[in-house]
Amino acid sequence: MMDKYTKLQMVGIYAAITVFLIFILLPFFEMFMASLRPLEHLFRSPYQFWSDDFSFQAYSDMWETVPLLGRYIFNSVFIATAVTVITMIFVVPAAYAYARLEFPFKNGSLAIFLGVNMFTGAVLLIPLYRVLRTMGLLNTYWAMIVPGVAFLIPTGIWLLRSYLEKIPKELEEAAFVDGASRMYTLRRVVLPLAVPGLIVVSTAVFIGAYAQQFLFAITFNQQRELQPLPAGLFEFIGYQDVTWNQMMAAALTGVLPVMVIFLFLQKYLVAGLTAGAVKE
Repeated sequence: MMDKYTKLQMVGIYAAITVFLIFILLPFFEMFMASLRPLEHLFRSPYQFWSDDFSFQAYSDMWETVPLLGRYIFNSVFIATAVTVITMIFVVPAAYAYARLEFPFKNGSLAIFLGVNMFTGAVLLIPLYRVLRTMGLLNTYWAMIVPGVAFLIPTGIWLLRSYLEKIPKELEEAAFVDGASRMYTLRRVVLPLAVPGLIVVSTAVFIGAYAQQFLFAITFNQQRELQPLPAGLFEFIGYQDVTWNQMMAAALTGVLPVMVIFLFLQKYLVAGLTAGAVKE
């Protein structure tokens, strides 16, 4: 009876996972199928799933329709990378301080960080615009990097703090007994042990930075050469029509850097996400 119940339970679990994956992957699959269809095929009625006129022509034509497409993709990767690096520079010492040190208003400031995450970028666009204009950062890469860093630091602190708390304090205390300073212990003892956690947090920050570029780009930047891909996709919208198949092809091409990073770091991501799940 137990074996039968276990088998039914596993069937239910795999069925739920299958439904979830279909729900997540179906939009990407439809984007890919739309990128293979000629433009006139997209508006056929009734809807036709398969056709003999599928081709990868849109992946070739998109570079001619939007000549700066390669620059837009580079800008997206560059902005996301810069946001990730700068964010982690602030997050690592801050998360360590919250994980190991005791200081006034510690819990209250953590609550404030959590509250900051409740706000979307749209709510703060006007004050951010005034700040960036005062600093002379409008129409530069910094106009998209600085807000991205500001919004992702709280998330990074919360994620990394939870991981650092799982590292035994005894390792640091042994280093202190040998005369090591706090910063030396952080660099030589804590960070090497926290590599899986650092990779998880860095990846989460990178994906967040990659996803939030559109709002900051259209608000704080008017330089075409500095636009990231989400804003650059608007150039596929013409006066008479929209080249949807090329837009879908460009969007999928722009997602590839994130997918490649995830595939290369998958082993470390799993290790970081499951670290501390079993208490010995």
